[in-house]
Amino acid sequence: MVNQLIGTSLEFPSEAQIQRLRIYIKQTWKTLYRSHKHILEAAHDDKLNHEPGTPWIVYISPQENQVEIEQALQKAVPKSEWHQIELRVLPSEVDQIQEHGLLYLPHPYVVPGGRFNEMYGWDSYFIQLGLLRDGEVDLAKCMVEQLLYEIEHYGIILNANRTYMLSRSQPPILTPMILALFQHTQDHEWLQRVLPLVERYYYYWIVPPHLNQATGLSRYFALGDGPAPEVVASEIDEQGKTHYDRVQEYYRHCTVNAYNVDLYYDHEQDTLTDLFYKGDRSMRESGFDISNRFGPFSVDIIHYAPVCLNVLLYKMEQDIAQIYTLLNHDDMSQQWQQRASDRHQRIDQFLWHEADGLYYDYNFQTNTQCRYEFATTFYPLWAGIASESQAAAVARSLDRFEVAGGLLASTYASGNQWDAPFGWAPLNLIAVQGLLRYGYKQDAERIAKKFVAMVSKEFEKTGTIVEKYDVCRCSANVSNEILFGYSSNEIGFGWTNATVLEFLHLLGK
Repeated sequence: MVNQLIGTSLEFPSEAQIQRLRIYIKQTWKTLYRSHKHILEAAHDDKLNHEPGTPWIVYISPQENQVEIEQALQKAVPKSEWHQIELRVLPSEVDQIQEHGLLYLPHPYVVPGGRFNEMYGWDSYFIQLGLLRDGEVDLAKCMVEQLLYEIEHYGIILNANRTYMLSRSQPPILTPMILALFQHTQDHEWLQRVLPLVERYYYYWIVPPHLNQATGLSRYFALGDGPAPEVVASEIDEQGKTHYDRVQEYYRHCTVNAYNVDLYYDHEQDTLTDLFYKGDRSMRESGFDISNRFGPFSVDIIHYAPVCLNVLLYKMEQDIAQIYTLLNHDDMSQQWQQRASDRHQRIDQFLWHEADGLYYDYNFQTNTQCRYEFATTFYPLWAGIASESQAAAVARSLDRFEVAGGLLASTYASGNQWDAPFGWAPLNLIAVQGLLRYGYKQDAERIAKKFVAMVSKEFEKTGTIVEKYDVCRCSANVSNEILFGYSSNEIGFGWTNATVLEFLHLLGK
């Protein structure tokens, strides 16, 4: 557990400091912008080894007209760059891909920043909020259209548009993006057009292997096998050890009680098992890479029904019901409302812990809740699924998570970046919006002020906004505290920018 610093806070930024933040964020949307013109920049990938002098590969969906796309790209890309790109048609099977590359998308989009130079699944929701708040409505619409294109041409919303991420998705937050855009456009024909793709993506999550039939709840479960290529190539420490090397060392010397380590590590051979890599990839599908929320390195995630995923699916069911209502199909709306109601009941049955007043992930292998305190306990408030008494209990838990710079991801320090002492913009935003929904305005505003003050303080020092923060020390200097995965703190940064804008709006700034 970490020391709580709920009473300690930074001075809120001045109007001039806020203005500097706003200017940086507005300019950064352009820095993070990718279009046909920027295809070479988009294809560049720091997470994989690339032989100098060889072209970057861009894969086109086999459903597309390769000649038309090539002609369109040639018109947009400077001649001096064209020879540095190689277009290929994506093979029909993922295991046929010999060399990894960028997956073509037809519209402009915004990347998170730093080493994350591609369009991500759940990042895009927060980025879209920031774009809408900043008046970039056309670009916000493109973000949604790109995700719909991924469903149509690549089967799912991808973790990100790289070939090595074709086998996993990310937390499903598509329908809030659609409804947020609809508020601006009121385009009912567009809603009608996108609905079949939304439902297609929904079924990815509610059939095996993502469905756990015993509980009726869903789990994260990536479809790929073996080590994640980007981890092997780029998550290397000063001693030349990869993340997986460090995990093996941990298993070699440490006792694990959270799960049966024999499932994931062969002591005799000193090797990670095939199931380890399945769990590792599934943890990356969750977006929370890495914490100890599902045991060390979250590798046991494949045996859990997580709070975050099932609340997001409840929200998706509610949103699809709302879309059907907007399209005057009340009978279909009622069917989707019933699905949401059924999931609500299961969430209360399996994920709510009355005595602790928190929502916990459920291990369906051991039939027990994992009482690992994690900020996803605020998701049910954000989605409106909590009762008034449940919301009050979760709000009373704030002192476990709240520190000087906002909310901790978890109350445990593990050496992983999604645990203490780190805090992340999306978790702070979801918690604040959830608290506001149930009338806890004073708490919500206090957390928002803390987070903005911390981001502003570090921005004044470095001139950048970053991916994550040590919210106990109110610092962007986090690398020495992260022992596993990648230890860098990426500059940009899409979801932090968006959260700052949302919080400034909330605070009337």
